[in-house]
Amino acid sequence: MYAVGVFGFHPVNLAFRFFLEIAALTAIAVGGYALGSGAFAWISAIALPLIAAVVWGTFNVPGDRSRSGEASVAVSGSVRLIIELGVFVTAVMLVSSLSLFASLALGIAVVVHYLLSIDRVRWLLSN
Repeated sequence: MYAVGVFGFHPVNLAFRFFLEIAALTAIAVGGYALGSGAFAWISAIALPLIAAVVWGTFNVPGDRSRSGEASVAVSGSVRLIIELGVFVTAVMLVSSLSLFASLALGIAVVVHYLLSIDRVRWLLSN
């Protein structure tokens, strides 16, 4: 049985993280759309989550079991953690202007995920 803090690489938690990633990219798209009007709103809604997804998928820690283990651009675990948190914080901030409830729900879900994944966080910080 898995205890809290040793769940970072468990398939259920990885599925939860995938859901959070999709939710974050959706929140960034919706928040991006809300930033502007007309064509700029649509450009923001498409460009911001696309940029976040490209950065998220490109910069990885070699051997990260929660991903493929491969890295297009290898970075340290600290940098990877900053990228992940940056995407999540951006999503929470962008969606907060539209819905405090959605922002809190996403933020709490992210905190729960990282608490469950403390073993992965430690691994990232040591690599």
